[in-house]
Amino acid sequence: MALIQKQNPTEKDFSTAFYFNIITGAIIYLVLFFSAKYIALFFEEPQLELIAKVVFLNIIISSFAVVRRAKLTIALNFKLQTIASLFTVIISGVGGVYLAYNGYNVWALVFQTLVNNALNIGCLWILVKWVPILSFSWESFRQLFMFGSKLLLAGIISSLYNQLYTIVVGKKFSTTNLGYYNRASSFAGWFSVNLSTIIDRALFPVLCSIKDDEEELEKKFLFYMRMASFFIFPLMLGIIALAEPIVVCLFREKWLPIVPLLRILCLAYMWNPVMLMNSNFLAVKGRTDMQLKGEFLKKIAAFVILFITFSFGLEVVCFGLIVYSFIDMYVTIRFVSKVSHLSLTNELKSIMPVFLLSVGVAIIIWGSTELLWSSYYGKLIGGIILGGITYAVFARIFSFVELQFLLKFVRLKIRKI
Repeated sequence: MALIQKQNPTEKDFSTAFYFNIITGAIIYLVLFFSAKYIALFFEEPQLELIAKVVFLNIIISSFAVVRRAKLTIALNFKLQTIASLFTVIISGVGGVYLAYNGYNVWALVFQTLVNNALNIGCLWILVKWVPILSFSWESFRQLFMFGSKLLLAGIISSLYNQLYTIVVGKKFSTTNLGYYNRASSFAGWFSVNLSTIIDRALFPVLCSIKDDEEELEKKFLFYMRMASFFIFPLMLGIIALAEPIVVCLFREKWLPIVPLLRILCLAYMWNPVMLMNSNFLAVKGRTDMQLKGEFLKKIAAFVILFITFSFGLEVVCFGLIVYSFIDMYVTIRFVSKVSHLSLTNELKSIMPVFLLSVGVAIIIWGSTELLWSSYYGKLIGGIILGGITYAVFARIFSFVELQFLLKFVRLKIRKI
């Protein structure tokens, strides 16, 4: 992100960032590698040592992609990024579901994350013809570090927080419940996090290019946030409506206990685009110090919520994540309002029509599938088709600009073929 935000980065900047990311990733991996034994002892699960050592490889693998992804983003080449992301998400997702369906349990998740990262790196190395020069500039490092260090620290805090829930669930509840939580969380987050990240990655350089035009920046920000919500809100609420047939068709009936957790977590994760875009708005404005302060405040609240909820059961812990999502949005938007004319009121006003439409369609999906189909496959296929058509029709009736924008975009693409 520091490379993208910087005006006219040089080859020395790119190479310096490349080597720094690899060295940092290797150091973090080694620390975690030798900590794996103690993690397994903490959870009283000997097999966790090997699992942790394998999963932690994602840190090193991901470090090789940072600069190549930044170069594509600076060039506004989102087509190649989208191709690479969709290809890897589909392959790893299908592979993970297949392994889970055939009883590989936690290794299905391990496989999914490793393959997703490895394939993404491979695609980027093939698509981006760039080789780092043998140079490490301390001047470039200082400039990039001034901006990126706060983002790095905020990211570390966020990652530790995300893992904290797994640690608490694993220690407080049974291994079975940990598996249920991980499966529900990974499935709910797979859609919301991946889509939000792809959209935000595409928008960041666009917003950086107009950061000096306050009025245009805020106008574009609200439009893109609503556009992201237009895709993610109905998707997450649709999963809530079809949670039972989704679980049975993809993971078999033995995974039915994750249905209530999946529904709760979808409701928590559906706000990811709002949270992520507001956080990165601060980066666009160069206020990574506010990002870091906000992360500290939000995580303090998160720890309090976790401390209160973990004694009341796993579902209450998941409900705590919904509460945290709203706290996250409130805190981040408060910081955003200090550097712009944006506010919680006008942001909620912007996305509320999309939210209400998505809720209405989800209710129609749930009611119709219960009445019209008896089999799980019928409910799943029928619900998806009915939901997609209903959503598009009502968006057309109420003249949603997002649908008009999407149709215009599709027409332009068709004309070019």
